[in-house]
Amino acid sequence: MSSRGTQKLLQGLRTAGSAPAVWIGSGLASRYCRLTSELRSGSSRALSGSGSGRGSMNVFNREMKKRQKNWAAVLQNGHQYDYLRDEVGSRVADRVYDIARTFPLALDIGGGKSHIAEHLSKNVVERLFLTDISQQTLKFQRQSEIPTQRVLADEEFLPFRENTFDLVLSSLTLHWINDLPGGLRQIHQVLKPDGVFIGAMVGGETLYELRCSLQLAEMEREGGFSPHVSPYTAVTDLGNLLGQAGFTMLTVDIDDVQVYYPGIMEVMSDLQGMGESNCAWNRRSMLHRDTMLAAAAIYK
Repeated sequence: MSSRGTQKLLQGLRTAGSAPAVWIGSGLASRYCRLTSELRSGSSRALSGSGSGRGSMNVFNREMKKRQKNWAAVLQNGHQYDYLRDEVGSRVADRVYDIARTFPLALDIGGGKSHIAEHLSKNVVERLFLTDISQQTLKFQRQSEIPTQRVLADEEFLPFRENTFDLVLSSLTLHWINDLPGGLRQIHQVLKPDGVFIGAMVGGETLYELRCSLQLAEMEREGGFSPHVSPYTAVTDLGNLLGQAGFTMLTVDIDDVQVYYPGIMEVMSDLQGMGESNCAWNRRSMLHRDTMLAAAAIYK
């Protein structure tokens, strides 16, 4: 847990009893920030989608995201920025335990340091493939009792055959995919016909206070504003996307988490330490000093 006295207020986490899988979402927070996470799930495969890692959408610079995650992974005190991924990873693992079956082979997409597997037992998941775009992050994989094979792979291009996995997991990585519909179709393809997908992604009004503070400050000091916080998928869109990808028996949960920070600089520092800084192509790389001071005042 961060030394800044982080507090999380947890709500929701309801599961429809008839659905064997849950799609959860959580997010990053700013002070008094509503972390609206979108939880949607897909289980049984119904349709076969054409797997395309990247379509015409190109919002995020994936090479920059790789550099950000590599940089964050080698920080001397990098463990202090893992509190959110630890929390969400444990919740995803809880949803796996809700399903009364054993999964011989599972895939954790963008799993990084393996924040999910450390909460699972080999009685539930017998073997695991752990992927991430960041080679440095994979080097710091946490210990678990599940035999795990690490694979350096981009979440937009899954290097696996169809009908391979009994379970696919994902925690706090899908919000950086350019072609989310194509990514979901790929997940659907690599699942076996009776496979289960359980994922968590940042969405909705996450970092609302940070976004508003920066925009108001730029409007006041510079007469206009540019995006500094990446766009997030709305919960109302996720169900349609999962259905179009071929998933059935969908379950939706919305989880609000609040993380309290003393100021805007602490928020931005933690985002950087998590490897969660903005990597959109249209981002503005620098902020004027006066604008930053104004944003900090508005944020407080």
